[in-house]
Amino acid sequence: MSLNIEQARFNMIEQQVRTWDVLDHAVLDVMGTVPREDFVPSRYRRMAFTDIRVPLDQQQVMMKPVEEGRMLQSLAMQGGLSVLEVGTGSGFAAACLAALGGRVLSIEIHRELAESAAARLDRLGVEAVEVRCADVFDPGFDPGRSFDRIVVTGSADEVPARLLEWVRPGGRLFAVRGRSPAMEAVCLRRADDGAWQTDSLFETDLPRLVGAEDRPRFEF
Repeated sequence: MSLNIEQARFNMIEQQVRTWDVLDHAVLDVMGTVPREDFVPSRYRRMAFTDIRVPLDQQQVMMKPVEEGRMLQSLAMQGGLSVLEVGTGSGFAAACLAALGGRVLSIEIHRELAESAAARLDRLGVEAVEVRCADVFDPGFDPGRSFDRIVVTGSADEVPARLLEWVRPGGRLFAVRGRSPAMEAVCLRRADDGAWQTDSLFETDLPRLVGAEDRPRFEF
């Protein structure tokens, strides 16, 4: 790799991610070793380490590096945890979750994105991720199990209720809720008794999950 790429990666970690209160050493190490430039569309490769949301096909985006860092840190990953990711996108977040010890089932509704991400992860030797093309809002969709962690990489007005049902007691769910331009990224933690605690993480603005588009609001 060129020195310029490694310098850009270092700057991303030290000048962006760390300064956004991402202090978990495991998260910083993973973001410094998973090759983000290999997950960015070739036409945006020069932007791989910049503080922007990189456009993907199907009107999707990669979150900013700082957002990815805060997301990963909020999940408090440990080895062997089962993870459901809703919205594979480029596959970068799934690769990071796997590098943090997760066994990841990643769901992507857009077949083109699912196939390209699966091929990319295979090429990079990421074995702990299964990419499946499916629609989580389809009444017939059933992941077949519950999960320690759920990551939702698109937004919805409210956290989809059916996703909450798939979180094990003691588990966590990352999601983005609210309406543009000021959405809220949250981490929901499920206690052993089923009660939920919400941590507000940061403001953002992400594309809607397919199936979670806004309905008109009526004023009286």
